[in-house]
Amino acid sequence: MTTLLTCLLIAILLPYLAKGPVAVAMAKLGGYDNHHPRSQQAQLTGFGARAMAGHQNGFESLLIFAIAVLTVMALDKVNDMVTSLAVVYVVSRVIYHILYLLDKSSLRSLVWFVGFFSVLGIFCQAY
Repeated sequence: MTTLLTCLLIAILLPYLAKGPVAVAMAKLGGYDNHHPRSQQAQLTGFGARAMAGHQNGFESLLIFAIAVLTVMALDKVNDMVTSLAVVYVVSRVIYHILYLLDKSSLRSLVWFVGFFSVLGIFCQAY
């Protein structure tokens, strides 16, 4: 259970950590505009736009992972498979974001599927 909760904590933190490259890109775009950050983020291109998309995708992905993890915990269905799949999910999300920043779209999509199917695997363990 500790590993599963650790994976959930890391997954919660990942989208916030992914904001770092966005902030760097914003700073290069005339300085970080803390008054209107979303307007400035909408102007990002290239690396900055990819960093922003990866940041946003982190939140989108977190929702399904958290639901799957909390479901197996609530139903007391946590097992070694669930724990392994949670680790795979977290690792895939880190790799996914790196590939997003490096503009490796095809490989990034493949890694996205690894993470998505690991979440489905976790949820299926609830049955």
